[in-house]
Amino acid sequence: MEDSINRKIKTLDKLSKIVADFKKNGKRIVHCHGVFELIHPGHLYHFEAAKKQGDILIVSITADKFIKKGPDFPVFSALVRARSLAALQIVDYVTIDYNFNAVEIIKKIKPDIYFKGQEYESALKDPKRNLYKEAMAVKSVGGEIKFSYEPVFSSTNFLKNHFNIYQSETKEFLKKFSSKHTVEELINPLKNLEKMKILLIGETIIDEYCYCKGMNKIPKDNLVGTKYLNNEIFAGGILACANHLAGFCKKLDLVTVLGKNSSINLNQKNEDFIRNSLKSNIRCKFFYDRKGQIIVKKRFIEPTFFSKMFEIYYFDDQDLPKDISIELNNYLKKVVPKYDLVIINDYGHGFFSEEIIKTLRKKSKFLAVSTQTNSANFGFNLITKYRSPDYVCVDEPEARLAVCEKNNNISTVIRQVFKMTKTKKLMITRGHLGSIASENKGKIYKTPVLSTTIVDRLGAGDAFFSISSALAAQRCSMEIVSFLGNIIGAIQVATMGNRQPIDPDQVYKFIQTLFK
Repeated sequence: MEDSINRKIKTLDKLSKIVADFKKNGKRIVHCHGVFELIHPGHLYHFEAAKKQGDILIVSITADKFIKKGPDFPVFSALVRARSLAALQIVDYVTIDYNFNAVEIIKKIKPDIYFKGQEYESALKDPKRNLYKEAMAVKSVGGEIKFSYEPVFSSTNFLKNHFNIYQSETKEFLKKFSSKHTVEELINPLKNLEKMKILLIGETIIDEYCYCKGMNKIPKDNLVGTKYLNNEIFAGGILACANHLAGFCKKLDLVTVLGKNSSINLNQKNEDFIRNSLKSNIRCKFFYDRKGQIIVKKRFIEPTFFSKMFEIYYFDDQDLPKDISIELNNYLKKVVPKYDLVIINDYGHGFFSEEIIKTLRKKSKFLAVSTQTNSANFGFNLITKYRSPDYVCVDEPEARLAVCEKNNNISTVIRQVFKMTKTKKLMITRGHLGSIASENKGKIYKTPVLSTTIVDRLGAGDAFFSISSALAAQRCSMEIVSFLGNIIGAIQVATMGNRQPIDPDQVYKFIQTLFK
């Protein structure tokens, strides 16, 4: 039994040669592709219907890293899923597909029939969906796509409800939330973001992750030696915010200041690195501080558990020179009224003068603001320095610090933030407790955290803030903004730093998974 299972699992190169021989002998090849997380009766019906279309049934499964149903999926690894399928008598061969969609494997094995479930049929008309691209690939190799209309079951739903991916309180929340809202009600506002004119303003930050392994204490000093392994460099700060939003928008604009008097450990100039790190639909307006430096935050990390040991800041830690600040302010006076939404992410490193804040408040149609506390600005970069923004997003410790409410109930903190900022919409992120939102001092909406897998929390707040700002500007209810923000945060904490921006398809699949 063990040998027969292993013989069925083939690499793509080996499988393409086997298929070519079958085709020479007049055999019709049927290809099924999917995640196949947990084999259930629906899959058996599907495979039986597929086998009737030809002679040889090949099943390809998506590799783990390309599964975008949420940060806690897949539950079972690709090898486990492949072995489960190979154990089925009706399946002739199994292969693991190491691509985002099945286009490459279709071109390699050239199936006569590409067989999908009826639930995917509507996706055939959408050029942005993977199935549309796969159907074009099938057509290019002379095959055809067919759909099964057998009984449909959901392995995702079974795993979600019975494998305790979420705690009972979260399950109860999702049950109530899904009874009030539809998938379309959540996805449509995200798709509508492409129509918005958005301007992002804030500090450019380069995040460097230096991975190193602890060794032993140095004999003559009270130090622990560490071995350098490798490093990664990410575009952070307002650059990361722009990249997150760029996936949802046709185009957006970014305003920031670049220092000239600095260098990072790269083989290219700082500005080249920054431009190459941004998505192509982001238009940049750079101002230059010839004596200042680009902010670089270098974190030293033990990679086994991604434990951060310490960090070093390379920065000036002072306000922008007055001439640059005036030039920036004059530019903003001209352009800000053109935008539907202006997003300020204030990292507290001297970018935003009182004059610039005043201009943004007066000229913006909809102003979204977040201030961030870090080791360089603790107690000096409070959300209360902004008056009358349309949307404020801040985490709970920063909100408590701003209104001097260390121990009182969170509802008291919310009232005080509304009073001191005069904002119209408020979001407070709470880490492992999720988020809490309110509008015009009205009803409070609590959303639990939607992830149990945390790789790195860096960047989750930026992702949450940037996309929730655009949703708030669309006049979405704060209940929906909070829920979608938590989905964004759950996806981002499963990623190391700002290695990759939020992918809209992953968000849509996450929503659909939660509502199954």
